[in-house]
Amino acid sequence: MRARYFCILLFSITLFAQESPDGKFSVDANYFYGNIVPHRKSIQHLITAHPVGIIIGFNRKTFGDEKWQARYNYPDYGLSFHYQNMRNETLGDMYGFYGHYNFYFLQRLLMLRVGQGIAYNTNPYDKETNFRNNAYGQHLMPSTYFMLNFNKANIWEGLGVQAGMVFIHHSNASMKSPNTSTNTFAVNVGLNYSFGRGEERRYVPETDTIKFSEPIKFNFTFKGGLNQSDVIGSKQYPYYAFSGYIDKRWSCKSAFQLGADVFWPKYLKEFIHYKSVAYPEEHVDGNTDYKKVGVFVGHELFINSLSVEAQVGFYVYEPFNSTGRLYQRIGAKYYFTDEIFSTIGLKTHAAKAEVMEVGIGIRL
Repeated sequence: MRARYFCILLFSITLFAQESPDGKFSVDANYFYGNIVPHRKSIQHLITAHPVGIIIGFNRKTFGDEKWQARYNYPDYGLSFHYQNMRNETLGDMYGFYGHYNFYFLQRLLMLRVGQGIAYNTNPYDKETNFRNNAYGQHLMPSTYFMLNFNKANIWEGLGVQAGMVFIHHSNASMKSPNTSTNTFAVNVGLNYSFGRGEERRYVPETDTIKFSEPIKFNFTFKGGLNQSDVIGSKQYPYYAFSGYIDKRWSCKSAFQLGADVFWPKYLKEFIHYKSVAYPEEHVDGNTDYKKVGVFVGHELFINSLSVEAQVGFYVYEPFNSTGRLYQRIGAKYYFTDEIFSTIGLKTHAAKAEVMEVGIGIRL
């Protein structure tokens, strides 16, 4: 089995190394071996062996041609593919396709990769044929992975080595129950190949010494999604959220946010009715308002046209407490102009995902 993975890695490196477009590109192939983290008791029956797999990445290097590249120590960006054998027939296998960034530290010997994409599971829950799989409710799902590696490029004839740790998260963001999800923590080892190694390329230093300044901005976003309650077999419902907030950039990289949200989680309306009928001893009023209002603080990290934001909020209006008072968001924005942006992200309550939000916004 491991020999087969090694052959795949070697073939991947050899295949990409046939052409040498220029010194702006590299490819890497990694084998990983790890553990599924038992973050809930309800998935312990699915953890029967150590999962293994491969991650193959194609990277576009940066050299400071744009200002943001020097600010972030000349990161790479690219695409990656991952295959994971969960080593459990009930869980099936995972195939994933991602966009990623590689950030470098310690004289470019330490690499942090952040990848976000979509994964396909070969054997999701089915009430008749696979009722034990309470981790994945459907074939397709969002997926995120982080890779922290020692990375030494171009040791011999363009070939280099890398090794370290990788964390992979698979969850359908409660679009369909069940959605217990899985988190894999693994160690990895791999090879990388740099194209055009004979070309002399120099990093362009950042020359902008003017202190960044920007007034307070007002933001408004409308987001939507699709989700389902934890009751298996219940219907999927649309989800809506409207947010208004101010942000203040204190540097060219970072902004602080303060604002409020209004949520319309339609699935919760059905769940409240279900609880009132199925569990009369809990004395749930079936007419309880399902809407929520929250306030939040957040941080936005500006890269280029893309930014990453994280928020922590507190419900100030929540007649039916199904998730606790605190909520979190992590996501990305893409700015079409200085004022108009799109957004995609995950809204969670600690380790429990509620919805994948997709939206549009304006920054004035």
